[in-house]
Amino acid sequence: MISALILSQSLAFSTPAPLYRDPVWDGVADPVLVYNPTKKAWWMLYTQRRAKAEEPGVSWCHGTEIGVAESKDDGLTWTYQGTLPLSHPDKGYSFWAPDIVQHKDGTYHLFVSYVPGEAAERRYWGGHRYIFHYTSKNLDTWQFQMRVPLPSDYCIDPSLIQRPDGSWRMWFKDEGHGSKTYAVDTRDFKTWVPALDPGVSAPYGEAPKAFEYAGFKWLLKDPDSGLDVYRSDDWNTWTYQGKILDKPGKRNSDGSIGKHADVVVSGNRATIIYFTHPYGQNFPEKDGYMATPAKISAIQAAELHVRNGKLICDRDRDFRIRLSPRTN
Repeated sequence: MISALILSQSLAFSTPAPLYRDPVWDGVADPVLVYNPTKKAWWMLYTQRRAKAEEPGVSWCHGTEIGVAESKDDGLTWTYQGTLPLSHPDKGYSFWAPDIVQHKDGTYHLFVSYVPGEAAERRYWGGHRYIFHYTSKNLDTWQFQMRVPLPSDYCIDPSLIQRPDGSWRMWFKDEGHGSKTYAVDTRDFKTWVPALDPGVSAPYGEAPKAFEYAGFKWLLKDPDSGLDVYRSDDWNTWTYQGKILDKPGKRNSDGSIGKHADVVVSGNRATIIYFTHPYGQNFPEKDGYMATPAKISAIQAAELHVRNGKLICDRDRDFRIRLSPRTN
């Protein structure tokens, strides 16, 4: 009886699967987490894909805002808060794949993929893609700063990390140059200098994510076959380490590969937040329309560990998510 009670209590505080689904469009993707000290809560920013939209081709991936979900219990439960109020120069537009960092002066810097044009004009993949920069002191109101100068007009998926010398490096996917992963450096978020070959440019993959954990620098990339893992000692020279989240999981809504992830390091624990297509995407199109179940996506969380210098992830392992406040 006591054993059953302990098991029941343990399961009650286990990390839910899925962790979150968007209540408006059911198309949550590309998550990034930031601690909101004013609300004393974690915020999840994400691409709010319009999975329920009955529109042809990939139009449902356009006309998108950056959704916001909030957790006041260390990441265990999440509630929808609306969308970020971001200014934009075009009547029709899409915001995708945000990343956010905080400067030592307290300013939050948001970098986000921006696609001009009405959703109805985006039946097929294509068109210009830019990376826009916004700033905020409180995470509620945002001021547009600039379009980041990059090697082409087809760049998406920014990911930033502060280097030991105080400068910032931003990795991104450049679809104008073979969808390679390039990088630019800055010290003031105003002047951007192309980095030397960042060491992970050639292999295909989107959504680069850089972080430090267990004494190493890591970078994840999404080649649509799970997540590729690279390791570095200096942010410059990278060694391929294999894949994680490339095999379907057994938890609810976790039976497909993991995609476009964020990582939160809390003390000696690292939590990966990623999205899946819980019903898969192997559904036939009808008259150019994708089936709704193929468009639906969900957020999942799992623990990362380092074993013999290699990053591993057992997505089926039960755990209690506990995100501790951080500055980015």
